[in-house]
Amino acid sequence: MERLNLDLETYSEANLPKVGVYRYVNDPSFEILLFSYAINGGEVTCIDLASGAVIPIEIVAAITDPGIIKVAFNAQFERVALSKFCGQTLDPEQWHDTMVTANELGLGGGLGQVAKFLGIDQQKDTRGTALINYFSKPCKPTKANGMRTRNRPEDAPDKWATYIAYNLQDVRTEMAIAEKLKGYPVKKSEWQLYSMDQRINDRGVGVDRQLAGGAVEIMTALNDQNIAQLKKVTGLDNPNSLVQFKGWLADQGYPFDKLGKAVVQEALAKGDLSNIVAEALKLRLSLSNSSTKKYQTMLGAADDRGRAHGLMQFYGANRTGRWAGRLIQVQNLPRNYLDPELLDFARERVKAGDSESIDLIYDSVPDTLKQLIRTALVPADGNKLVICDFSAIEARVISWYANETWSLEEFADNEDIYKATASRMFGIPKADIDKKIRQRGKVATLALGYQGSVGALKAMGALDMGIPEDELQGLVDAWRKASPHVVNFWHDVQRGVTDVVENGGVAHMQRGLKAFKKAGFLFIQLPSGRRLAYAKAALEDSDYGPRITYMGQGTHVGFTKLETYGGKLVENIVQATARDLLAQSMYRLEVYGYPAVFHVHDEVVAEVPDSDDFSVAAMREIMCRPIKWADGLPLNAAGFETYYYRKD
Repeated sequence: MERLNLDLETYSEANLPKVGVYRYVNDPSFEILLFSYAINGGEVTCIDLASGAVIPIEIVAAITDPGIIKVAFNAQFERVALSKFCGQTLDPEQWHDTMVTANELGLGGGLGQVAKFLGIDQQKDTRGTALINYFSKPCKPTKANGMRTRNRPEDAPDKWATYIAYNLQDVRTEMAIAEKLKGYPVKKSEWQLYSMDQRINDRGVGVDRQLAGGAVEIMTALNDQNIAQLKKVTGLDNPNSLVQFKGWLADQGYPFDKLGKAVVQEALAKGDLSNIVAEALKLRLSLSNSSTKKYQTMLGAADDRGRAHGLMQFYGANRTGRWAGRLIQVQNLPRNYLDPELLDFARERVKAGDSESIDLIYDSVPDTLKQLIRTALVPADGNKLVICDFSAIEARVISWYANETWSLEEFADNEDIYKATASRMFGIPKADIDKKIRQRGKVATLALGYQGSVGALKAMGALDMGIPEDELQGLVDAWRKASPHVVNFWHDVQRGVTDVVENGGVAHMQRGLKAFKKAGFLFIQLPSGRRLAYAKAALEDSDYGPRITYMGQGTHVGFTKLETYGGKLVENIVQATARDLLAQSMYRLEVYGYPAVFHVHDEVVAEVPDSDDFSVAAMREIMCRPIKWADGLPLNAAGFETYYYRKD
């Protein structure tokens, strides 16, 4: 036996989407119901464990055999579930995930969606959702079902037979996808990174449950007060009801079509509402402080040791290969701007449930709780967090690709790139760049590297920074004039990809980049050897010449036609390269004793013993070591040590 394809159906009283697979399988109620498998791509067999069958001894042995590769779609679920079954953490080095293969090709989505797009014969059984809801989750007790809280095979034999067929078909579908994509194998180095990712998820990070619990209690009490006040102000029985609240606003002479956060904040900022309406809107806004719900997610996801697992999704951004956040969404946590001493005090007051002190000392209880969300992620006793992130990594990478010499020199000397950019844009010596001018250099650097224009500056917050709108086009022109090689890079990539899509062949571009087509996919190969993929790439006529289109995951479920261009392709290339730099650095860090517990964009959060043997300086040196395929790319990183996660 060389390969074991498998799929499980399970039961647990834990809510999988809310608590994640690790907490789900560690619930006392967890059990494996069905185990379908195929050996070396052969016939699929289903073991009905729920009805008393047992997994054959050779299959149990194969699960832990390092010489046998276990394969599943979204394999983390099967590996973690079988780890519980086997009583040991299964080595992710022995697992491959067909979802990773699909994501590498830009085919993000679930098993059924990928199968449908590829047009394979073995499509996913669409009856799955109803069967999972029936057998794999608790049911509501009723007189009709004998007041039972769970449905078992004997309660609906026909449905159970269908569930077995569904489980069998999932393995067939996964194998058919793998067969269809066998011409696009995942590199060995990517499987190594996948294994590292799984170890990060297995490791998890500590949750300060006392802090999170205190925050939930304070926010619950505050919400109760606010809802009582809102009832008093409006006279409504249920001011949480959108229909009732909109009706009340209309009666006050202020009709609203929508009541989203941004709409309400804009209305309040105008200052033309009556006092009673303004108070009601502020109260209702305070009730929708969704960020503090992350505390509840932390508590729900934490295991009996107080650690939350499964926070990162490998290849979550299937266009670039970057990671995505799951559960707590560490990549989207509110920033903290209180200094460490004030954070320390606020944390202690929340743990004590002392909302009065917080209200007296800080501007806002909800805002303080929001700022403390990061700090609920903590190391184990006797450990510390060492946090280090790459400095201006995307600006460095694009300068390297474009060979923008002046900015590479600034980066190599670790100079202030925003001052240097402003100096070049406006012809002012760096020593004379004041805060106002530097701000323009900063927003231009952050917004304009991917062929953006005035709209990109606005999206980056240029107007909020006090930059007049009539200056924006001038900033665009000045930045492009100051960075001519970057501008050329956009056009070179556009020309190369357009030529390949139209005529085939291979387009060679900067730093070893190359574009080519293979069996309906446009590929852009990076210096690391990894490839970006665009399915069914084509050219279509437009008023501005040929435009590049491809099929990919849109903003809604399912594949749709998307459009790209030189600057957007450059963005994909740069962000994918930054991902490869981060991934290789994390791999090195793990080898040298700095294992990540999670990571955020270009920042690595490592948990290490609380000892002088582990330092920011050492972590920074490991991260900034030269990488063979990125010769000449000047890297820099900065960091700090802490006993709870925060922004420095």
